[in-house]
Amino acid sequence: MPAGTQALRIFHVASDKLVELDALPDSLPASGYLWLGCARSGLAETLPTLQPALQRWTGGTLLDLHVSDLLNRQLPSNFDYTSWYDLLVFRRLAAGGSAAGLTNQDKPETATAARQALDTIDTSPVGFALFDRLLLTVHPDDCAVREHFAQRLQANAVGTDPRTTNRLPSSSADLLLRMVNHIVDSYLDLRRMLTRHLGELQSQLLDPQSRFEDWNVLLHSRNALHLLEDICEDQHAAVQEWMDSVEEWPAESEADKRRERELLRVRTRDVLEHIERVLSHVRRLQQSSETAVQMHFSALSNRTNNIMRTLTALTAIFLPLNLITGFFGMNFEALPFIHSPTGAWAAMALMLLVGLGLGAFFWRKRYLSTRKR
Repeated sequence: MPAGTQALRIFHVASDKLVELDALPDSLPASGYLWLGCARSGLAETLPTLQPALQRWTGGTLLDLHVSDLLNRQLPSNFDYTSWYDLLVFRRLAAGGSAAGLTNQDKPETATAARQALDTIDTSPVGFALFDRLLLTVHPDDCAVREHFAQRLQANAVGTDPRTTNRLPSSSADLLLRMVNHIVDSYLDLRRMLTRHLGELQSQLLDPQSRFEDWNVLLHSRNALHLLEDICEDQHAAVQEWMDSVEEWPAESEADKRRERELLRVRTRDVLEHIERVLSHVRRLQQSSETAVQMHFSALSNRTNNIMRTLTALTAIFLPLNLITGFFGMNFEALPFIHSPTGAWAAMALMLLVGLGLGAFFWRKRYLSTRKR
């Protein structure tokens, strides 16, 4: 079976090496820590052998409630703890398969393409159970985070990249924070996709030559942004609770341990900052879409006002002409010019002068022109 399709992958991470194990060891290694990367679909079948191993290694097992949380595909980001492990559930924000394909395009051809891209945003949760020298991660079946970190840690361990040699995570908590940070940073691709698709919808909204009719797509996009905002807020709250929990850990007496604890605080603050940046960007997109809708209706209102102004001016021009024709159309014998052979031409000349005079007057007042002075 290929490594990428294994239900459970077991890694021994030490300061200078990374070893992938074929089976669960009888005891924890003398140095370093274990990372168990499990696919969600394989967690249930792995539990009968995993729970006894956790009992041997740490003196405790996963609670049934936390197992249900790890198996739940709809659980929001949250943090919980016990006396022997911490549990962090973190929902990822990533473009799905078809959405990832759309990210390579300049822009969607239709608004339907934008909606399909938004529909394929993957917000599946990733679970982390953190023990003292053990990290258990539960990933969606199609999640690339486990394989990415497996390859990355192996590359760091063998020193294929001199810039990353000997930069393996120093503890299971450090590895957890690096994974969470990677999940947050994967929003960058999604951010570009959302910005491009929403920009296309806004261009259609503000185009004076087009009639925008994709209101369902726009409403769906705004709902998707609200969902992303809720997910980011849950992420921020979960990581903040984790940070508060780290502050309550017992004080370390050794200098190396204190330094490691301080590095964890720094990495946690960095993760929080990245989440806040993502949240800020989502809110900017929301504000931008709201502004585009308001500008659209403002442009429609301005266009309607221009049309009504022109029609009102034309009506005002023809009202005196109607008055003149009504006057000379009365059934009286003593009307001026009524029996004159040039009377009709004189009336037409009068109406023409009145019409041209009012037209020139309204043009000067810019009632019939949109030209800027």
